[in-house]
Amino acid sequence: MEINDNKSIEMDELTNEKLLSGHEYDGIRELDNRLPRWWVWLFITSIVWAVVYVFVYDVFKVAPHQQEEYKNEMAAIGGGSQAQQAMAADTAGLVQLTAQANLDAGKATWNRLCIACHLAGGQGLVGPNLTDNFSIHGCGYKDIVNIITVGQPDKGMISWKAQLTRDQILDVASFVATLSGTNPPNPKAPQGDPCK
Repeated sequence: MEINDNKSIEMDELTNEKLLSGHEYDGIRELDNRLPRWWVWLFITSIVWAVVYVFVYDVFKVAPHQQEEYKNEMAAIGGGSQAQQAMAADTAGLVQLTAQANLDAGKATWNRLCIACHLAGGQGLVGPNLTDNFSIHGCGYKDIVNIITVGQPDKGMISWKAQLTRDQILDVASFVATLSGTNPPNPKAPQGDPCK
């Protein structure tokens, strides 16, 4: 017996009858074979799964759809909903730090976390060029602090508020502000609006 329980092409072994279905077209005769059992069970299982899926995801809403899972994950990392993306860091009264100790600490954080996307000179790779006179999220020091704090996950910039202290964010923002106008080699093309 074959693995899919098909009968012999010539004659049925038990009844000794021909297995032709009686259907013929262009000289091709059709056999009366059953579908393989594994295929039938796979088909039945897929129908049962489809019914279960509809009830779980659409009727009773026991589990979230993929889009809802994505929004929940983005909300968990701080950038999912529009309200969270619009949330700005507390930048009232901030002034760029100029002390060499702060700039050195900012550069150390930059070298550890930022050069993967912006390169060592700030000329941009995945992230934008930070040395030109253009900006996607604002040109001032407060804007730099805000984007480091809040992030822009849909553009690939994560929120660093969970990984860095407030002082570290201010230090690295101060260092980033010093990169403007440095003209490193092979800069990324300008993105965003020109700064005034």
